[in-house]
Amino acid sequence: MKKSLFSLIPFLTACAGEPPQNIGVQNGRLTACPESPNCVSSFESDAEHGIQPLQASLRQVEQVLLGLDEANIVESADGYLYAEFTSRLMRYVDDVEFLEDSTAGVIHVRSASRLGYSDLGANRKRIENIRGLLTQN
Repeated sequence: MKKSLFSLIPFLTACAGEPPQNIGVQNGRLTACPESPNCVSSFESDAEHGIQPLQASLRQVEQVLLGLDEANIVESADGYLYAEFTSRLMRYVDDVEFLEDSTAGVIHVRSASRLGYSDLGANRKRIENIRGLLTQN
C-alpha cells in the first residue's frame, strides 16, 4: 500500500521537536551544551563541544544566514541572533545562536540539535560552513 506525501506530514513535523525554553543569553553567556554530542559552543572548552568564536560582526552573520535556504531567523535583538536550521530530508530542527562580544571583537556561537543524541558532526559542520562563508564576503 502506497502512502501519500500528506500521510507523512505528522511524522515529518514530529522531527522538528519543540523549541527549547532554556536558550538565550544568561549572565552574558549562551546556555551550556548538554552532555550529549549534538551541540557545539564557543563557551565550551572540551574537544567534543568546544568551537572557536567567529571573527565577524553580527550584521555579517545575519547576511550569511539570509542566504541559506535551511536557515530561518527567529530573533534578532541587540547583540543577539537566534535562528532555526531545518534539515532538508527529515526536517530535523537545530537551534543556532550568535552573541556579540564587542570587547573581544568576536561572535560567540552555539548550535544544538533539538532531538536525538548524536548529530554526526552536523552542528560543527554548520558553524564551520558559516565561518567559511564569512571569509568569502
